[in-house]
Amino acid sequence: MKVNTPRARLLRHTGIYVAAFLTTAFVATPILFALLGGFKDNQQLRENALGLPNPWNVQNYTDVLESGAFWQQVFSSIFIALITTFIVVACSAMIAFVFARFAFRGREGLFTLFAAGMMFPFAVAVLPLFIILRSFELLNSPLGVILPQAAFGLPLTIIILRTFFRSIPGEVEEAATIDGAGPWLFFTRILLPMSRPVLATTSVLALVGSWNSFLLPLVVLQKSTWWTLPLGVTQFSGQYASDTAKVLAFVMLAMLPALVFYAFAERHLISGLTSGGTKG
Repeated sequence: MKVNTPRARLLRHTGIYVAAFLTTAFVATPILFALLGGFKDNQQLRENALGLPNPWNVQNYTDVLESGAFWQQVFSSIFIALITTFIVVACSAMIAFVFARFAFRGREGLFTLFAAGMMFPFAVAVLPLFIILRSFELLNSPLGVILPQAAFGLPLTIIILRTFFRSIPGEVEEAATIDGAGPWLFFTRILLPMSRPVLATTSVLALVGSWNSFLLPLVVLQKSTWWTLPLGVTQFSGQYASDTAKVLAFVMLAMLPALVFYAFAERHLISGLTSGGTKG
């Protein structure tokens, strides 16, 4: 029998708040340490690693911001992430529409094949992927990163969108058909606008995944011309291995665009997840 006394509710709420506080502290502490560490020099990091900077040293951040290599890596990360996200969401939406609204022989088997892509680890595909990209002369090219990233991002996005598309009542499509709308018109004019929350969710997931990708750019981008920020962090950490404070400043600035984007996209992400789970 479930107890629902005021005392029991207070205990449950207290437990939830404590768990939320501990999780927030666990996630925020390293970020705060990196943020403050970038305003220190190496001597302050050794003597007062957990305290506030005294004095505050902005030179580490200004050195990074004045570096042309940093802004080139920011541009490369933004360009690759945006193109990858567009390809993933656009292709997944059309494929998911077919799987959700059309009945044909072998549909479930083909969908299972797409879904099985989620269980295929990227590390296993590194060698054959490298050979294929080299044969197509896509090494040291942003396309060599964008196309494989999009391919690996399709399975999860298709599953999410198909689940949402199937939850749209059939009466909506029937009404559109009566009004003279074919499948393509129904897809572009009715289904996609109704799917904005879940499209935003999948866009956020694809963009953040591309932004944080490290292994694929490491394999493909052997020259620094198109290096992304994760590669830049590795290179910068090796170049300034003895200057920990400057490395922390670079890491913090490399994280900042993703953090800002996620802060603005959080509402759409949560809205898409909840609508996908409750609609129908």
